Amino acid sequence: MWRYRELLPLDDEPRVSTDVGWTPLVEAPRLARALGVGRVWIKNDGFSFPTLSFKDRVVAVAINKAVELGITVVAAPSTGNLANAVASHAARAGLVAWVIIPEDLELGKVVGSAVYAPHLVRVRGTYDDANRLAREAAATLGWGVVNVNLRPYYGEGSKTMAFEIAEQLGWRLPTAVVAPMAGGSLITKLRKGFEELRALGWVSGAPPRMFGVQAAGCAPIARAVLDGSPEITPVQPRTVSRSIAIGDPVDGPWALETIRRSGGWAAAVDDDAMREGIHLLAREEGIFTETAGGVTVSGARQLAAASRLSTSDEAVLCMTGNGLKTIEALGDALEAPLIDPTLEALTKLAA
Repeated sequence: MWRYRELLPLDDEPRVSTDVGWTPLVEAPRLARALGVGRVWIKNDGFSFPTLSFKDRVVAVAINKAVELGITVVAAPSTGNLANAVASHAARAGLVAWVIIPEDLELGKVVGSAVYAPHLVRVRGTYDDANRLAREAAATLGWGVVNVNLRPYYGEGSKTMAFEIAEQLGWRLPTAVVAPMAGGSLITKLRKGFEELRALGWVSGAPPRMFGVQAAGCAPIARAVLDGSPEITPVQPRTVSRSIAIGDPVDGPWALETIRRSGGWAAAVDDDAMREGIHLLAREEGIFTETAGGVTVSGARQLAAASRLSTSDEAVLCMTGNGLKTIEALGDALEAPLIDPTLEALTKLAA
């Protein structure tokens, strides 16, 4: 991602995490047919190095800025992916890390942080409770909290996903981008990235319509779009899609503006549809995404059914994490028959 270094808010060359970014953009013709959309690509940040989510991008920028500023302790409140990234990148940079997570996160995400030996803290409550605690720590303890007092730098890392999409499409823009929304930063920075490339004259095509999707059990931004509301009303998260379960989204107003200004729309997807989205992407394209990706796929299907996406669209769906992080969300759907190791037994199953 540092091929775009001049468009990122660092004063010096990056010193750590220099190998982040350039994840696959995979055309998905079978999924496009299933959705009823002209052409579909999957931007697969579930393949991101080193922690298998797009949070590697934002944390790489924040950690490098922390190093520039002489900050030695970094921290983050997180629903999982950010905790993984902060723990890993801080370890690589030799910084002390504190990660604050809700008590009910998926085991894969807890282990995916703990293995790097940060100060890992679980709080009784939701992400929003963890976020309030992190803000207090930033104000009183002098920590560099990547998504609080380092947030202006952190957020800019998301632009590199937009830069890569454009470059991987041959320096042209898709007509639509569908992205999951939690705090709302990703969709706003994707739009900003595309606009910066247009301002530089590097790309052809109109700016894409931006579509944001959320879990129905935690959809404050999507609900404001669907209801035509000028304001976002915080909610109490009630969804197994924990990676996007942020009831009081910090960047919600800007996400709302981004969607409306681009001519896009929003969708809210229940947990059963989220699971269907995970299976659909895996079955049609061989890509295993986490819950946020399942919401994105099912949200795209919902948008296409409502004629918000069409057969004339060239759409990019953003997968922000790896499915191995959220296997609990699939429940017992992956149970398999147990047989004796004989051809007869296998033949009976195949009959």
